[in-house]
Amino acid sequence: MTTAGCTLPAFAPGDADRAAPTSGSSSAPAAAPGSQAQWTPCPEVPEELIGRGAANMTYDCATVAVPQSWSSPQSGQTYDIALIRIRSSTQSNRIGSLLINPGGPGGSGIETAVYLSYGQTLGGLPSEVTDKFDIVGFDPRGVGKSSPVKCISATDEDASFAAPPDPRTEAGFQEVVGISKRIADGCAQKYGEQLTNFSTEQAARDMDAIRAAVGDEKTTYLGFSYGTLLGATYAQLYPDKIRALVLDGAIDPAQDTVAASETQAKGFERAFTNFTNWCKATAAKCPIAADPRKAVTDALAKAEASPVRGPDGREATSGWVFLSVVSSLYTETGWQQLAKAIADLQTGDAEAVFELADQYADRRPDGTYSNLFDANFAVNCADTDETLTVDRIRQLQGEWRQKYPLFGGSMALGLLTCSFWQGKRDPYPTGAAKGAPPIVVVGTTGDPATPYENTAKLASMLGTGHVLTWEGEGHTAYPSTQCIVTAVDRYLINLEVPQEGLRCPAR
Repeated sequence: MTTAGCTLPAFAPGDADRAAPTSGSSSAPAAAPGSQAQWTPCPEVPEELIGRGAANMTYDCATVAVPQSWSSPQSGQTYDIALIRIRSSTQSNRIGSLLINPGGPGGSGIETAVYLSYGQTLGGLPSEVTDKFDIVGFDPRGVGKSSPVKCISATDEDASFAAPPDPRTEAGFQEVVGISKRIADGCAQKYGEQLTNFSTEQAARDMDAIRAAVGDEKTTYLGFSYGTLLGATYAQLYPDKIRALVLDGAIDPAQDTVAASETQAKGFERAFTNFTNWCKATAAKCPIAADPRKAVTDALAKAEASPVRGPDGREATSGWVFLSVVSSLYTETGWQQLAKAIADLQTGDAEAVFELADQYADRRPDGTYSNLFDANFAVNCADTDETLTVDRIRQLQGEWRQKYPLFGGSMALGLLTCSFWQGKRDPYPTGAAKGAPPIVVVGTTGDPATPYENTAKLASMLGTGHVLTWEGEGHTAYPSTQCIVTAVDRYLINLEVPQEGLRCPAR
């Protein structure tokens, strides 16, 4: 899948069902670098996303200007970082702001903060947290409303997602190579030397500007998935500016690009096996229970030979079917959706396949896309200074297909675009957060996108990390289960570190 950057984008719980974010700049006035944020009411943001704001919550927006490059802030060139602050009317004894990042890279923290404002019964934050913190979401530089990167045409995104996920023939492989190169060349032509500015380290430095702009002496942060890498980078750069960090769905910063992609392949393969076991055990909910893996692999093969046409006229090629599989594995609730989608496809109905795939791709009903994958490329490719040849990627495709039959080949192809990327690279640091307070690193044993093995590795690298485990399925843990919620909330509010080795049951 060529528009996956070096690894697949991954998001906080509930974000798979998000509406495609609107792009463009925030209407709030931009505060100059180093000054306080100027908040203005923005109830239209939750209304556009959900249809209404959450009860007893107020929504205010601001924009903070940051240097385009923190290595040369004197240039005067800036990006606008868009923020939202959500405050409960029942708040008392306020601790400060809880800064939110949903992952990706490319996910909108503004949208995630809105979704999390609806309370624990709707998958949001517990009232114990919203009663003590302002919830502050931000779109990182290049994402959503923060000087967004947009350099991939809808035509190229459609072609990329529709392409075979693991082409065996040389012609099919070269088709994917051509799409990847076209995307990389288009981004270079539009942004040139600016591409370096979208690295994780630059975004982590923006986080400290946000801390100052919201008036907090120290940062309290909740980062999911890629947001754990962003938080870990912040911890290394500003260890003395941390109050509390929760890193849920850990990335291992010390892994190189190849190892990180193979780890994802392994994680998705394991999650798919868990799906097939669930399917066989709960046949009443799974219409493909007789042989779930064969049903999916047969669907992919049939889609490559004679794809079904969807309601909007698109053909449900093997690429789109594969993307629906990927999309479904991010939450356990997606398993039943996948089973139905594959069963429907067998009868000539591709609507459920496209529903799952489009949720993940952020493809709107009119055929346009958010800038999720544009930003994902810009960040992932700026972050790595590895250079892989096309021949090496072709070799990895074959090797990983043997190890991870459904996901290995596609994960190898995800390395192509960064191999053509023309921007200078700006790798993030990979060391201890010396002087930082205890940091909680949360891992889910069945996580496909950020496999559980990463959890202890990130905690160990930081030096002050403490592992909290959820023995569940899907991507990230908080606030999915009460045991995790209790442990994380005590840490966020009282700075009480979870008991060493604490493992929370699936339910």
